[in-house]
Formats: sequence, structure tokens, C-alpha cells
Amino acid sequence: MPTSFYEKKLKNLLASAGITVGGPNPWDIRVRDQRFYKRVVTESHLGIGESYMDGWWECDALDEFFYRVLRAKLDNKVSQFTRFLSNVAGILINLQHPSRAFTVGQTHYNIGNDLYEAMLDRHMIYSCAYWKGADDLDTAQENKLRLIFNKLRLEPGMQVLDIGCGWGGAARFAAEHYGVSVTGVTVSSEQVKKAEALKKDLPVDIRLMDYRDINGSYDRMYSIGMFEHVGVKNYRRFFEITSGCLKDDGMFLLHTIGSKRSSANTDKWTHKYIFPNSMLPSAKQITAASEGLHVMEDWHAFGNDYYKTLKAWHNNFERHWPELKHSYDERFHKMWRYYLLSAAGSFRARNVQLWQVLFSNNGITGDFYVSREAAKVTQ
Repeated sequence: MPTSFYEKKLKNLLASAGITVGGPNPWDIRVRDQRFYKRVVTESHLGIGESYMDGWWECDALDEFFYRVLRAKLDNKVSQFTRFLSNVAGILINLQHPSRAFTVGQTHYNIGNDLYEAMLDRHMIYSCAYWKGADDLDTAQENKLRLIFNKLRLEPGMQVLDIGCGWGGAARFAAEHYGVSVTGVTVSSEQVKKAEALKKDLPVDIRLMDYRDINGSYDRMYSIGMFEHVGVKNYRRFFEITSGCLKDDGMFLLHTIGSKRSSANTDKWTHKYIFPNSMLPSAKQITAASEGLHVMEDWHAFGNDYYKTLKAWHNNFERHWPELKHSYDERFHKMWRYYLLSAAGSFRARNVQLWQVLFSNNGITGDFYVSREAAKVTQ
């Protein structure tokens, strides 16, 4: 069969990134269905992801494959038009409207607590860990929590708000180790059930609630890995809420994945299979939306730590697959592997970022230095 236009084009692009079809390296790919080439060239992110799930191509090291693809900027050469269409949709439609607020909870976070228990650390923290001085996932996640709570300078008796609390691991850690009371909100009913079961007698209150319904007054606030679901049309409203609910002398820490460019949507594969209606904020979008509402006290980037976190999650997922496969089929196995390892490659390539941004309402007076250490705090 003669080589098609699509096969020639895609092979040439891959070769420019050091990737060979049928090559000997772990990041090289094996094509099982010739329709793969046209599907990727014409459908971009959606085509390459779905064709992997369909078994049209294989790779022994997906994270290494995507690291090379993204460092060579091949995504820009294939996906310009489809990215344009996605941005138009995000600009014209509020994909994160309150009527859609619980969609990601139902679609992603309610998949099954057994999956997340197998994949995550012992506190069930589903966000980037902090690997400085850590050799394992449990330690790295505790480092991240201490890093956040030390930046916020938590003190016993404070009232704290956790926006997007997940399974309540951060809230429990703050209550137990810093002596604070925490209110957490999430859009996942399964997360609420698990969080309530784990909180024991700690002063932690977990609520099924959209962030737009938050009220009250808090000494400290944080949001870990939730801002990715807010959407550009709602960023200003988000910061109006955080500013309005934060006491005059309070602080708010935003922990979020970030994008190198301003856009209004995510790629089609991620939207369809993993995080519906999600999008990654740019630094420009964050600063513009928070201007006049908060004073920025610190901006901390450590994106490569997410590469390590995703690799640890993937190792846990594969190790526990013999038990998980009784509840999830092989297509899900491929989808979840693709999700974790493509994201790992993207962070390693620094195609996406990880930021912690510390805000106050009125500016902190006097000497104020934000540590990058995750020292233990005892009460």
C-alpha cells in the first residue's frame, strides 16, 4: 500500500521530535491500524487519544513520547484549527455556568472511591505534591500541605475555608496539625461521603456546594486543584467571593495548574473523557481577574513536581490494576493510563505549569518572607 499524505506528514513531524514509528526506543510508537495517521492529523488531541484507547497505536513510555512531542511543539503544528474552534466555544458559552457546576463531580470525581484510594497517597490528596526532600508520595503530599499552611501562617483557633476540598485530606491535616476549624466545599457527592466518614472528631465540616454559594467570614482560605474548573468567564466572580469572604487581615492561597497561553477551553480529549468544561488559567488571566480585589504577596512555580506526582499515581494505578479491573474495563485502563502519562509528559516538557499564588486583601505590613520549606509544625 502506498504511503498516504497523512502518514508521510505525521511520520515527518514525529521524526523531528526524535520519534520513529516502529523504532527501538521506549518512546517510539507501534502503529496497529493505518487509519491512525489521518485521525491524528485531522482530529489532533481527540484523535490521538481516542485512537490509543481503540488500540490503533502503542507506546512503551507514553510520558516520554509526549515529552518529546511537546518539547518539539508538534501539538501547535497539528492542532491550530481545532484549538481555535475550542476557544471560540469557550468565549461564546459559559461552559462553567452554575447549571454545569456539578458535571465534573459526577463525571470524574464520582467514578469510584476505590480507584482514588488505590492511586493516591494515604491522605487522598488529588493534586501536585511537593517533592523537595521527599522520596515517596506520602511524604511529598504532606510536604505540600505543610508548605501551604506555613505560607498561610495558620494559628490555632482560626476559621479556614477549603474551596474544592476533595476527600477532605487537606482539611483534616490542617485541623489535626494546626488546630484550626475547616469548612470544605466540593461538587462531588462521593467525596463528601468519604470525607465525612474519615473526619472522626476533628472540627471539619464538608459540604456539597458550588463555590458561588459560599458565604461567611474566614481568617484563611485556600483552594487546591479546583481553579481549573472555574473558567475564564467566572474568574472575576471567583475572586470577588474569595475577597468578600476573607477577613481584612486574612490570606488566601491558590494552588492551580497553569497554562503558558491565555485560552478559553481545554483540549477536546480531556474535555470529553477526563475533566468536562475545564480549562487552565494563564498568569495574565489570574492577575487580571484578581486585580483590585486582592494584593498578590507571592507566586511560586514548581511544575516538574507534578511530573513526579503523576508518575507515582500511575505506578500505584498499574500496581493495583489486578484488583481494579473487576470494576473497570480495559478501555478505561487505557484511558486512565493515557491521561496520567500524557499529563506527566506535558509537565516535564513544561508545556503546563503548577503555581501557588498567595493573596491578601489589603497587603501585609512589615517584614513578610514566604518560605519554600515544608518544615513540620507542632502545636
